[in-house]
Amino acid sequence: MQGEKTLPFLIIQLRPEDETSGDEFEAFLRYGDIGENEVVRIRAEQGGLPEINLNKYSAIIVGGSPFNVSEQEERKSTLQKRIESDFVKLFDEVVANDFPFLGCCSGSGLLGSYLGGTVSTKFPQSVGGVDITLTSDGRSDPLLHGMSPKIRVLLGHKESCESPPPDSTVLAYNEACSVLMFRVKNNIYATQFHPEGDPDGFKLRISVYKEHGYFPPDEAQKLIESIENEKTPDAQAILKRFVKRYRRKCM
Repeated sequence: MQGEKTLPFLIIQLRPEDETSGDEFEAFLRYGDIGENEVVRIRAEQGGLPEINLNKYSAIIVGGSPFNVSEQEERKSTLQKRIESDFVKLFDEVVANDFPFLGCCSGSGLLGSYLGGTVSTKFPQSVGGVDITLTSDGRSDPLLHGMSPKIRVLLGHKESCESPPPDSTVLAYNEACSVLMFRVKNNIYATQFHPEGDPDGFKLRISVYKEHGYFPPDEAQKLIESIENEKTPDAQAILKRFVKRYRRKCM
């Protein structure tokens, strides 16, 4: 919105590596059509979340991370426990106010867990491009309306919601995972895939996370080659539509 003062988007990131975090941040700006002057960035992995006043922002976007919500408590680091605790406080406000929120991958697990859903490693999906199917609710949702019944996305996850979290509406799924996108109330969204994803960004993540259990390390090069020509314009359009829908002018 050139020439108009808008409230910034709050982008919360969890990736500990500067390279992957920076690439993800730039992808959010690029595919969300967010200007550098209309964003506030918080890297929660560097010390948790500060107090957040929702009135100062247009919406919140949360990226991915190597953390797993379903990890046994005794195996979680002190930092992960703090981040999860901080997100509970944030979700108390977000859900109560139906505040615009888009959680991508890890953001989906955090939200699903908060809502009382079961997040587990029962339905993992290897890194790559997959087709997902929109539900009837998905086809009528403002972020997905007019898209094909099946859209292409980039993903890679060890954990996901086993079933729809309480009081949520499933918007997309596939044969491997029954909850790939859901909505809570009217304005709170979560995707188990990466709407900001593109081949270059995923190549970087494959290289960095090849020892993190998403796939056998010796398959890294094969995965890189398999995503070389992936195109996911509908997934990226979800991000752009979210930003366009919730961008707010300053009062």
